[in-house]
Amino acid sequence: MRKPSHLLLLSCALLVPAGASLANGGGAGSPPPSVNVPDFDAAAEYRTGIEALQVKRYTEARKAFNRVLGVSPRDANTNYVAGLAAAGLDDLKGARKHFERAVKSDGNMVAAHEQLAITYAKLGERPKAEAELASLASLEAKCAQTCAEAKDIERAIASVTAALEAPAQARLETNPSLLFASAAAGDNAYFEAVGLINDGRYEAALSSLQAARRTFGPHPDVLTYIGFANRKLGRYEIAEDYYRQALAAAPTHKGATEYYGELMVERGDLDGARTMLARLDTLCSFGCAEADELRQWVEKGRSPAS
Repeated sequence: MRKPSHLLLLSCALLVPAGASLANGGGAGSPPPSVNVPDFDAAAEYRTGIEALQVKRYTEARKAFNRVLGVSPRDANTNYVAGLAAAGLDDLKGARKHFERAVKSDGNMVAAHEQLAITYAKLGERPKAEAELASLASLEAKCAQTCAEAKDIERAIASVTAALEAPAQARLETNPSLLFASAAAGDNAYFEAVGLINDGRYEAALSSLQAARRTFGPHPDVLTYIGFANRKLGRYEIAEDYYRQALAAAPTHKGATEYYGELMVERGDLDGARTMLARLDTLCSFGCAEADELRQWVEKGRSPAS
């Protein structure tokens, strides 16, 4: 990982809530996602794209998002903002492709459903636009005015309805909470999630982790903890997918390697876990907490705590 400057580390340390720590071998005192970046800096590329999108430099934004999608092709947030960049360049078919991928990866992503419906309407694909409107109506019924996204869903339905009534006049809409989220806000969401994980509140942690993900894109630390929380909730396939995404973004990420190995132990794949341990031993020339922790799992064939 690239070493941040001492001044930057100091400024970020001021953001860390008292008592915050990383769960199960993550390494207490690790910097937040705005500082802790992999060698290929997908998080920085994502923020570069967001900043370009904010000032309507759509070509620059598209290039940045395409680089991120090169390592995380199914990331819903990156596909969504890549769709916005394509729409800004009047490439409606390109926008449609990205919005479709965003919805496929995250069926609850209100903004992606909205923009996909508007794009379908602009392309004259009314039945598909109406299907997206029905998806939004389903999300509204499920929410029943009680979820955090209630107002977003209501606004999205109104926006899509207007696009269907006058497709040629439908405007490109963006999600201000996504595009203008600061790195500090993302760090705060991340540390909140870590605290919730340490308290065993995994479902609540996932909400905060998704907020951090909207700020940082496919950051390996965030993806690793999304995997960890899902694993603790027994969603092993989802957890494995996020560990794989984290390692695609940062192949030498020790935390993702350890947690993926632990998941393999839990699923009875000791050979796979030994492969992960061998990787850690290669990464940690002089030993590290992640390798020591996973070694205990492998030797016992189960969680050391069980």
